[in-house]
Amino acid sequence: MTMKAHDTVRLPFVLSTPSVARTKLAAFLTVHRASNAVIDDALIVISEMIANAVSHGVPTQDGTIEISWSIKGTLLELSVHDAGISAPLKPVDFDEDSLSGRGLSIINRVADRWWVDMSEGTRVNAELIMSMH
Repeated sequence: MTMKAHDTVRLPFVLSTPSVARTKLAAFLTVHRASNAVIDDALIVISEMIANAVSHGVPTQDGTIEISWSIKGTLLELSVHDAGISAPLKPVDFDEDSLSGRGLSIINRVADRWWVDMSEGTRVNAELIMSMH
């Protein structure tokens, strides 16, 4: 039996969604024997991606947000999709007093690569290089 190395979940478009997604992603990465460092980084990135979508995006018609992750070789790919269409997303510099607007800067620092696809709604993608333990 081979385990699938990808998963997609649809979760409610609400502020509590990042914690639900973190739990599911942590379980997925643990099953697939990711290192603790990769798990920690992935949880930070997915949380910021979802928080950005819930703060600035638009839910899909069924009131949800689509969150997916997959392992391809040594890459962990994370993706968050909402129905919003907005201005191009880019990280902003922030100071320690800033309480918001840091999400993309955090993703930019933690992920090995990230990009935005706005062909259908807004999909933010990130990649992390995995080390197994």
